Amino acid sequence: MAPAADREGYWGPPTSTLEWCEENYAVSYYIAEFWNTVSNLIFILPPIYGAIQTCKDGLEKRYLAAYLCLTAVGLGSWCFHMTLKYEMQLLDELPMIYSCCVFVYCLYECFKYKNTVNYPLLFLLITYSFVVSIV
Repeated sequence: MAPAADREGYWGPPTSTLEWCEENYAVSYYIAEFWNTVSNLIFILPPIYGAIQTCKDGLEKRYLAAYLCLTAVGLGSWCFHMTLKYEMQLLDELPMIYSCCVFVYCLYECFKYKNTVNYPLLFLLITYSFVVSIV
């Protein structure tokens, strides 16, 4: 049997720009980096529960957005570590940028005095996300 690093897995050879310290396809033929993939469950399951509770408790939509962003980060990272494909790497990295922008806006919402929308901040965060996505 070939060393684990030389094994061909279900998703084919990696096309991503980086690989982590885990041997590829060492545990499963279908998952390139098994332990990195499985560790993303903490970013998927608890935020889904939080989103459900947010809806049940009638909390502000910003909490729902934050939980869904964490879920997106976990799912993107899950896909990337499972496949090590470049497209999935983008699915891993871009939701982190978008989520940080959502969290910055949520943080602003904690300290405002009136029930208003900060359009300049929204414009800045959306523009930042757009520019990072294009680059």
